Formats: sequence, C-alpha cells, structure tokens
Amino acid sequence: MSPRKTTRSSSTVNTPHLLEPRRPGRRAGRLLAASAAAAACLGAAAVPASATGTAGSEPVVSRGVTIPEFYNPPARLPAADGALVRTEPLPLGVSLPGLDGRRMPGTATRLMYKSTDAGGGPVAVTGAYIEPSAAWKGGGERPLVALASGTMGQGDQCAPSLSLQHPLTIGEGTVSIGYDNIAVYRFLAAGAAVVVTDYAGLGTTDRLHTYVNRVDEGHALLDAARAARSVQGASVTSASKVGLYGYSQGGGASASAAELRSSYAPDVNLAGTYAGAPPADLTEVMKGIDGSALAGALGWSINGFAQSDPSLKAVVDANTNDVGKAALKDTSSMCVGDAILGYGFTNSKKWTANGKPIADVIAAEPKLQAILAQQRIGTLKPTGPVRLATGVQDDIVGHRQARQLAVDWCRRGGDVTYEAIHLPNLGDKLLTNHLVPLLTDQGSAISWLTDRLSGKKAFSNCWSMPLQP
Repeated sequence: MSPRKTTRSSSTVNTPHLLEPRRPGRRAGRLLAASAAAAACLGAAAVPASATGTAGSEPVVSRGVTIPEFYNPPARLPAADGALVRTEPLPLGVSLPGLDGRRMPGTATRLMYKSTDAGGGPVAVTGAYIEPSAAWKGGGERPLVALASGTMGQGDQCAPSLSLQHPLTIGEGTVSIGYDNIAVYRFLAAGAAVVVTDYAGLGTTDRLHTYVNRVDEGHALLDAARAARSVQGASVTSASKVGLYGYSQGGGASASAAELRSSYAPDVNLAGTYAGAPPADLTEVMKGIDGSALAGALGWSINGFAQSDPSLKAVVDANTNDVGKAALKDTSSMCVGDAILGYGFTNSKKWTANGKPIADVIAAEPKLQAILAQQRIGTLKPTGPVRLATGVQDDIVGHRQARQLAVDWCRRGGDVTYEAIHLPNLGDKLLTNHLVPLLTDQGSAISWLTDRLSGKKAFSNCWSMPLQP
C-alpha cells in the first residue's frame, strides 16, 4: 500500500493494476449500467482518456485520465483556514445560455483552498463554487449551501469538482458519475449559491483521499464555506446563512461539520444541516459494506486511515495477505464504478492474513478499535437544526447506526428532525436499499434546508424517537 501519491509520470501515476479486474456479476453490471444511463439522461459528457493538462506541466494520470495541473498543490499554503490558494473558471458540463446572456444555472469557479487535517497539519483541498443565475426565492440575502458529495472513490479522477465539468468520466478501467450534481442544480434553481468540496486528497495530487475521516471531511466542508466568500464575483459574505448538505459519505461529512462548527469554524453562519444516511459508527458500517457491491470501499477506508496515522501501516501489513495488499493498492486509484466491477461482493476474509473478516481483525486489534472509536459521530452536540434521514432497509450504511446518531444528538440537546424512510427491500447488498432513499427523499431534504436558509423555524421530533423505527 502506498500512502502518498508522489510519482508524476504520465504512464505510472496512480495506475496500480496489480489485480486483474474480475468480470462483473449480473447484479453489479445492472447497477452500473443503470447509473450510467441516468447520467446520460442528464446530458453527461465523457472525459476522454487522452485529456491533456496545462501546457508545460508534467501531468498526473490516474487510470488513463489526466488530472489538470490546477490540482497540484503548491509547496506552501496560506495560514488561514478557508483561504483561497488559486481559482480558475470551471465550465459546467450541463448548462444553457440564459436570456440575459448569463449561463444557466450559474457561473462556476474551480477552487483550491487551505484546510487543516485530522493531524493538525495544513492541507490543500479543491472544490467548486457556483454563483446562481436565478434570484434567491427565500427570505433575506442569498444563502450558501456547502455540499458534501457521497462516495465517489479514491482516485483523483473521481473528484466532485471534475464531475461538475464531466458528469461522466471514462478512462482506462475507470468510471465516475457525478450523481450529486442533481442536488447542486436543484439548489441553484432555488437561487442558493453552492460550494462543493472535493475533500482532502480527492483531486489534489499530493496525497490519498482520507475516505470517511470525520475530522478531515468536516473541516474541508466548513472551510469550503469560508473559501466561497472570497471568490471573485460571489454574492455571499460572512453574514450569509449557510446550509450543509450531504448523503452517505457526504451525510457523515455534513454531520461531522455540524458537530465541529462551534470549535473549528464559529464564523460560519450555520442555519441548518441535512445528513442523509450518515456513516456515524464505522465499525458497524464496515460490516455492512463487507461482501456488498461496494466492498471495495473497505480498501479506501484502510488506505485513508493508514495515511492519517502512518503507524497503522505495520498493523495493516501484518493483517493482510498478498491479495489484500494488492487490492488496497489497486483500490487507491478507483472510483465507485471501478470498485463495483473490480471488487463487488468480495468478502474481506480473502484479503486478511488469518482468513477472517476485517470486522474480526478489528475486534482483535486495540489500535484499530481506538481509531474507529475516534471516528464516531454523535459524541458532540451539533450546531443548529439538523435533519437526519435514513432508509429503514439500508444494508450498506446501516439504518440502526444512523438512527442511533439521532438518539445520541437528541440526548445531547440537539435540534433534530429524524426521518425514517420506509421502502421495501430492494435487493440485499446491491446498493439499491442505500441509493433509492437518496432519490426519494431528496426533494423533502432540499425543501427542509431551503426553509432553514429562509429563516423558518425547524421543529424537533426528538420526543418521538422511542416510537420511531
């Protein structure tokens, strides 16, 4: 496992094909085909494998996709969290000319800004800010939505800001779909400005993405809200109301940011948070992911935590066999589509030295238990009202652990609106029980958050938790 991306060769960077991808099973193939079809219906444009970076640069290539030079961080970063490092225009992959000459739904800017990682060190994070063409339809000044994307992968080509430009990215054994672009465009249509974070290490070429690290993600989202204020032409200011929005990995990021806001970013005028299907207890979430269509995400988690805490590398090496070590390196450059096709429905016991599932390995390793305990969301009271939604059939980011987060927040005096989404079982471990609630609840989630940005009061239903599934 290589915790840092250091090679810049266009033929060797981040393309560790140490395992031959398995032929996708029927279920994984149908899921990926359906996702690709949905993206195509949204007008997705493919980024070719021969895409080129900035002239004169030494390009970084991840699975056949060239990463623009913009994503290479400088050696020195500003001191202030949320300070802009650089910006450039970002052409949206789906846009139309407006009657007034402005593009619809807005004008996008690619960002790089400074944040602080879980170890207290400076980290460059990329993302995108979109100034909407539509007027804000709620009360008061135009607000800002800081959006945390759901799971995209660990390869730099999977970055959400790149998916805004190329909603469908196809390279050499890589497929990435910008499924959260739908939510971005819905907020823009309501007249809210939107800033999207790529998270630490996703897009930026100096390190791996620290997948589901609650501190890295929470800081990156809050600092994106700070960075948006300094974008040239932005109508948002430090006084603008801010809403946090995220589902799945993004739900964990928004939940973490709501908890960390009071200590890390009290200057962010947080009006409300939507946390959909948040992975609050990673010990339980890993059990759900193991053997599922998204089993490859186990590799992203392990890679990320080993980078944040280099002392974990010895523990990982001792507990993985050769197949597991190769899989960890291979997944480090994958997007969701690649992981489904390459490792869908893999049982983690194939990767471990003792032939037991990763959950059993963690249970026997105090250091690993401590790391996951530190990632638990729900130990702090969130700032402002929060809407927490979870599908009762979710078998990937387990329903019970998400419900427990609502209970934990209510016990700490949080203003929580809990929404249990009732749907039939749509297929065990296929991702359908996890993804369908994202779509069925999205309209209600956006309406709830725009109400908070308009100044309307939320009404907690913590009193009903004993009666809620």
